[in-house]
Amino acid sequence: MSTTVAPDRILKELAALWVEEGKQGATGVLRACSMTLIVIAEERADTSELGETIAALMPEHPARAILVRVRAGSERALSERVYQQCWMPFGQRRQICCEQIELTASDAALGDLPSVLLPLIVADLPVIVWCRSPRLVPMPEFAQIGRLADKVILDSAQFERPAEGLGEITRAQQGGLRIADLAWTRLTRYREMLARVFENREYFKGLPGIETVSVACAPGYETAGLYMAAWVRDVLAQAGVSVKARASRGAATLSVELASPDLRVLLKREADRLVVNVGDLSYCTHLAPSTDYLLMREELRIVRRDTLFERTLSTAAQLALSSPGV
Repeated sequence: MSTTVAPDRILKELAALWVEEGKQGATGVLRACSMTLIVIAEERADTSELGETIAALMPEHPARAILVRVRAGSERALSERVYQQCWMPFGQRRQICCEQIELTASDAALGDLPSVLLPLIVADLPVIVWCRSPRLVPMPEFAQIGRLADKVILDSAQFERPAEGLGEITRAQQGGLRIADLAWTRLTRYREMLARVFENREYFKGLPGIETVSVACAPGYETAGLYMAAWVRDVLAQAGVSVKARASRGAATLSVELASPDLRVLLKREADRLVVNVGDLSYCTHLAPSTDYLLMREELRIVRRDTLFERTLSTAAQLALSSPGV
């Protein structure tokens, strides 16, 4: 592994790939790019699984993908590889191709990455950083990489200590990074289904009487539980209803209960279904598995600032301090 990587050499290799690809047939190749996607992962991470996820995202979100594989170590080292990801849409004869760059860097070389990445970013298009390594988030070098991006996507569920993970994410946001969290993205269907309950006028009339919000979560769902409790509390506060919200362990997956003397709403996951019980009535819907592909597909559609998430993150971080059991 070398100690330096020249961005101009990488760009020349990319140009050569396109020239060579254009010689492959009369049907031609369509060069597609809607953003720069920088994926940061540990070197030991499953290369094939991550590669499949990135490839699956390309047809809907074509991008210049830059995969940064990080290895622990004090030796200052960097290396690179350039290739293409191509597919042929059904019923067409022309391939669509996206550029992919793979960089390998040691911890000691992370400080060199911004100067390598900056020339590789496609001008005038969004820049998304997806960091799959929680240990990098507190590092100053990571903040420098994150400042290149319009959006930094993390997954607080990967942190060993959820409360500390929310704290790290909050500090990153306060440091100027525009953060998204896949633990929050996993809650989209939960939030939609709970909101639909109160589209019913009779249930909506019961909102002012709600006194408590209780979220129970299983291991791996701690930050999702804190987000859900924070979101419900904030939404009710905007409606003029002050409630006590708490999150705790003790459920098979994730459940949310809103309770008042006259109304009880329970939302929980049962196998592949999301079930809502309101009094004696029950409603359910299918809930697809939350794969990295589906979560990233949803997040890549949102480049603008997500003020709802930012507000929920702040409240969730406060709840984490008062919920030592989570």
